[in-house]
Amino acid sequence: MARRPHGTGSVYYEADRDRWVGTYEAGWTTRGTRRRRKVTGKTEREVRRKLLEVRRQPETEAPLSRATVRTWSEEWLRLTQATMSPHSWSTTASSVRRWIIPTIGHRRLDQLRAADVRAVQRAILSAGLRESTAQRASAVLLGMLRTAVREGYTVPESALRTEGVRGGETDRDAIPPEDLRPILDVARTRPDASRWLVAVTLGLRPAEALGLTWARVDLDTGAIDTSWQAKALPYRIPRDRSSGFRVPDGYEARPLHGAWHLVRPKTRAGRRITYASAAVLVALQAWRDSPERPSSPHDLVWPDKSGRVRDPGDDRAAWYAITDEARVASVDDDGRGRRYTLYEARHAFATTARLYANDGTLTDLMGHASILSTRSYLHRDEVAARAAIEATAVAMGLPPAAPSGADGASRF
Repeated sequence: MARRPHGTGSVYYEADRDRWVGTYEAGWTTRGTRRRRKVTGKTEREVRRKLLEVRRQPETEAPLSRATVRTWSEEWLRLTQATMSPHSWSTTASSVRRWIIPTIGHRRLDQLRAADVRAVQRAILSAGLRESTAQRASAVLLGMLRTAVREGYTVPESALRTEGVRGGETDRDAIPPEDLRPILDVARTRPDASRWLVAVTLGLRPAEALGLTWARVDLDTGAIDTSWQAKALPYRIPRDRSSGFRVPDGYEARPLHGAWHLVRPKTRAGRRITYASAAVLVALQAWRDSPERPSSPHDLVWPDKSGRVRDPGDDRAAWYAITDEARVASVDDDGRGRRYTLYEARHAFATTARLYANDGTLTDLMGHASILSTRSYLHRDEVAARAAIEATAVAMGLPPAAPSGADGASRF
């Protein structure tokens, strides 16, 4: 017999009353205890249908005067589903349900103290996790409490002013030039060399690369529109496909297959045009014409063998295979080695491009600032962006653009 998916409720038959009963846990009471709901029917199918309908109904908010951290946090998570990106919301919900609720969920909002906020931090650090995890959970908790105040709840000022722990240093760093060159040498032997060249010499995020379509690659000019990303969106009700996907307000999403969508960042900073260097453009053209390139019904540039979105795990594995063959690795302060991550290729791009681009151009190329608003400024920055991309690629070890024409202009 198949196991019932967690969180879908319990359905059973009462022989003495000749009826089917369905129950499920529906949040929390004002005392911090579980609230259970029950439906009945003549058939199992009828009860399962009623359960699904009930679970889709919003829960009644707890009274403001007796609300606990647990009751408010569940309400707050429901509210933020409509505003946060799915990935950010999932990370936030993990902090709430793994650390905040178990540690101080029983505490009433109007009785919180600074010590309660610090208790969450201590719980995380005591579990042996990094300061950055405690810092993130603290930020989530304080943000949740400030929203509670705006919604009319009472939260003591001492709790709201509690300082969070400082985040620890990350071991993620830019790949140094002496390791970049062998990585690029190995990558250029692969049929899909363009996938890895855009990661290293253009700084594309993995989701941007996996969601890139040929329609947004101009092989004549070298312009690449990285405004869409491949993301797997969650269902409104976990594991219930009939419930549809949870798409935040103002979030543009185009379905591909299964849970995979092309999504457009909510902020203008994530919507940008970048430019392929001469070597990357050659690699893209070669990949476009390669018989080894899978055909994709979604027009994806680097799909999996079936033409669908390449699994991020497979993408990382291919990257690690390249770094292993290049025989390079990052060495921590304690002398232990580890593989370079794909995001460290993005760090390497930013570090190298900084030598050739002004601050405005670099932040545009990284997607950390808004795209230019005027045509003249756009033209001026396009020239600077192309020059920075080409110089960065050459500095990393790729061949420069070959002059074309009497004026020696590079071809893009």
